Amino acid sequence: MFTNKKIAFIGPGAMGEAMIAGLIRQEVAPAQALVAAGPRQKRLDQLSKAYGVGGTTNNAEAAAGADVVVLSVKPQRLDAVLNGLKGAVKPEALVLSIVAGAPIEKIQIGLEHPSIVRAMPNTPAQIGEGISVWTASATVNEEQHEMASQILGALGEEIYMEEETYLDMATALSGTGPAYVFLFMEALVDSGVHLGFPRRIAEQLVTHTVRGSVDFYLKLMQDNGSSMHLAQLRNQVTSPGGTSAAALYYLEKAGFRTAVSRAIWAAYERSQELGREAKSHAPKDVIT
Repeated sequence: MFTNKKIAFIGPGAMGEAMIAGLIRQEVAPAQALVAAGPRQKRLDQLSKAYGVGGTTNNAEAAAGADVVVLSVKPQRLDAVLNGLKGAVKPEALVLSIVAGAPIEKIQIGLEHPSIVRAMPNTPAQIGEGISVWTASATVNEEQHEMASQILGALGEEIYMEEETYLDMATALSGTGPAYVFLFMEALVDSGVHLGFPRRIAEQLVTHTVRGSVDFYLKLMQDNGSSMHLAQLRNQVTSPGGTSAAALYYLEKAGFRTAVSRAIWAAYERSQELGREAKSHAPKDVIT
């Protein structure tokens, strides 16, 4: 689909690089169809050497020649980037934003451009194992829907939702999710060290336990042809009066579930706040 189309990445950071690498690795787009734009020539040279993509320090120049413009900048830089791109995006182009907390309306107004896809990928996208939740403005056509699906699919799994409100939920659950997992793994490793394991052994035990548990669950789902409640697996490894029962009792007593739920709710509320802050800085006229 992208053999004769150009994709411009405005913001050549870690996630921008992940998308470039995924598109080339999955043979969704050739390197010559991709261009990265950002303020540091050294970074652009790194990407060009690693992937063979084009590079420019002129955002507007990159956008002007693109059929898809990917916004992969930090949220605090978005206003300046939108101002610099206003009028440069082709009328028929698709804009795909992965900027956390930035609503479609803000990008439409900032670019004076109607066709916007908003997506929330997560960190494992950098190795092609991510999951992205995305939605689109009403003006995004069928071909653009397919382009967005292919681009995000190069990062791992992708889920389309009709309502934009789900993006804030995805930010809190899957977008921020790796941080919860890493914190939990860190706590397990530290506990292993406290017990007396060398740290490298504790890390090996924890990483293989987490990965194996997830793979086991996915294998059971595949074999059964449907999902199964996680409580079923937990019950299978919890013998009456055993070590798992003792540990789980303490976690429940300490409010483990409540702490996790409240943490995700806090992330959800913060994502909504970021969206409101972004809207408050935007003009009142909406592109339709």
